[in-house]
Amino acid sequence: MRVEKIAILEEVVARVKDSDYCFIIDHGGVTVAQFAKLRKALRALDSRLLVVKNTFLAKVAKEKGWSEEVNAMLKGNSAVVTGHGEPTAVAKAIMEFVKDSNGKASVKGADYDSKIVDAAMVEALSKVPGKNELRATLLMLLKEPATRLARVLAEKAKKGDAAPAPAEEKPAESAPAEPPAQA
Repeated sequence: MRVEKIAILEEVVARVKDSDYCFIIDHGGVTVAQFAKLRKALRALDSRLLVVKNTFLAKVAKEKGWSEEVNAMLKGNSAVVTGHGEPTAVAKAIMEFVKDSNGKASVKGADYDSKIVDAAMVEALSKVPGKNELRATLLMLLKEPATRLARVLAEKAKKGDAAPAPAEEKPAESAPAEPPAQA
């Protein structure tokens, strides 16, 4: 193998090993503009796209210890998306790219959470809310009781100012415990 190819292979292996996830996509027939749009979206998510030969991916698979399922994915044009952080946002960007390609691009699979997953799982991952969305939802749920209490108190204060205060009720006089004894 030539020195250039060895350097490229080493870079691909290092990038895949260092990343938290690795999505494999088929990019056949995609325009340069579509690729540029995907790269820009991925850059914002601390991820990178790299077009790779399938033979290089086969060597990466062997190096990473991926199962034989990956060999079925290594047909056609391949690119890998690697990076750090939240994979759901990256999966959403990839699925948007696939949708915008009008059937030219597709997801082959991914190495996610040390497991090889298929395209259907990547699509399902893209529909899961991200960490920030889940945090916002949780914060809203935690804040809701306090907000309701504040509303009730504010309404009570408004009503208290507008209407005269109700007269205090006198406690009921207690009846004698036993009637007086007769002589």
